[in-house]
Amino acid sequence: MNLYKVGKIVNTHGVRGEVKVIVTTDFADERFQPGQTLYIEQANQAPLAVEVAQARPHKGTMLVKFVGYDNINDVQFFRDAKLSVAEDQQGELEDGQYYYHQIIGLTVVDEDGQTLGKIKEILAPGANDVWVVQRPGQRDLLLPVIDDVVKTVDLEAGTVTVELLEGLD
Repeated sequence: MNLYKVGKIVNTHGVRGEVKVIVTTDFADERFQPGQTLYIEQANQAPLAVEVAQARPHKGTMLVKFVGYDNINDVQFFRDAKLSVAEDQQGELEDGQYYYHQIIGLTVVDEDGQTLGKIKEILAPGANDVWVVQRPGQRDLLLPVIDDVVKTVDLEAGTVTVELLEGLD
C-alpha cells in the first residue's frame, strides 16, 4: 500500500488525547474530517490506521483527536510521527493541479531544452508553492510555481519546462 504524507504530529495538546499536527496537504478540510482514515507512520513500525474523531485549526496547526484515543497517555508516543493517507483516498485533481509526490523527482528543463536539475522538495511558504531544484555542482534553484515561470508539466515524460525570469538563477 502506497501512503502519502498529509501532516506531522509535533506534540500532544491537553489531556484528552488531542495531537497537534503541522498540515502538509492542500486538502486539510477533507483529510481531517471526522470519519476519515489516516495512517500514523513511525520508524520501524507498521503503519497504524486511525479514524479522525474531530479536528480543528489552532494557531497555524490542526488539533486532531482519534477515535479510541481518549487521553494523553494514549497519544504521547505519536509525537514526531507522519500522518498519511492511502493512495486510493486521493481524489482526482483539476487540470494543472498535481500532488506533491507527482512533482518531486521531475527533471526541470528551460525553454531551450537545457536540463537544469531535478525537483527534490516543495516548499509552501505562502501565496504559491516553491519548487526546490537540485542542480549538479551548483546551489539549489528556487522556482516559484507561477504561470510566468512554470510553462508545462509533463508527467508522462517526467519533465517540467520553465522560463527563468531575471533574478531567479
